[in-house]
Amino acid sequence: MLENAAVKPNRAPVQVGKWRRMWAKVRKQKMLLILLIPAILYYFIFNYIPMYGVLIAFKNFKMDAGDSFLSTILHSPWAGRFGLDHFKEFMEGPYFLKLLRNTFLLGFYSLLFGFPIPIIFALLLNELRNKYYKSFVQTISYMPYFLSVVAVVGMMKMVLSPSTGFVNVLLTKLGLQPIYFMALPEWFRFLFVSSSIWAGLGMGAVIYLAALSKVDGEQYESAVMDGASRLRQMWHITLPAIKPVIVITLILNMSGILSVGSEKIILMYNPLTYDTADVFSTFVYRRGLVELDFSFGAAVDLFNAVVNVIFLVTANYIARKVADESLW
Repeated sequence: MLENAAVKPNRAPVQVGKWRRMWAKVRKQKMLLILLIPAILYYFIFNYIPMYGVLIAFKNFKMDAGDSFLSTILHSPWAGRFGLDHFKEFMEGPYFLKLLRNTFLLGFYSLLFGFPIPIIFALLLNELRNKYYKSFVQTISYMPYFLSVVAVVGMMKMVLSPSTGFVNVLLTKLGLQPIYFMALPEWFRFLFVSSSIWAGLGMGAVIYLAALSKVDGEQYESAVMDGASRLRQMWHITLPAIKPVIVITLILNMSGILSVGSEKIILMYNPLTYDTADVFSTFVYRRGLVELDFSFGAAVDLFNAVVNVIFLVTANYIARKVADESLW
């Protein structure tokens, strides 16, 4: 009892001191915090307030059920006893497995090939000693990132055209038959992933180059004095320096493995490539916006979001256990 009585009075001063230090930091950095207000308001107004619309996924949305959008949602009837009829219909439908397979494979291939390539590119750029050549290569690698998706897909269609495209003209001159790349399902994933890697290579390497710029040059000098080769220096100095950035980026990419956007796919696919190109987002676009089945489209999109959250939490847990790095 005496020990407990002696410990309790010491807790309050510790908490008070903690809050005082926090408020001191707030006062010191108040101008930076004020600059955050517009961003916070943006996300609150455009991301959090509209989240009540997720109720559509659990209801049979009727546009004439109320006077306003909110009242329309609230007065629309529930989809089944627990509002899960749309989810049940989707998961028992004939398109569920195909959409899951296509979305997962596109996301997985993008992660498998698209994640390490910017890291390798950043490591190679870091090894260049000619700063002018290094700046030139960096600038050239950034340029595709600023092209719109429409421009990238348009360039692909021009280059891969079966009659006038550079690739097929070259194949014809080599005595081979031209290939209609954009109409063959087996080529869709390769074209989608490779074009994404090409467009995002330079910008994807920026974050790793920023991390490498903070590495102490004396570590490389010491390694050279110890007789370490360039490869050894890269393995024992460069990679450990960017390990936290690699892990965090991998976790974020894992969370979007099923978040394959619809814009590029809609521009690339056609009925001939649906077997490998149709994903959750394109299905939501056709069912929710084209066919005006808002409730079913919202249910599919919500299912996709929940699965992505599961991937994020799982990747964060594995990274924390294996690499001692995590988002939280």
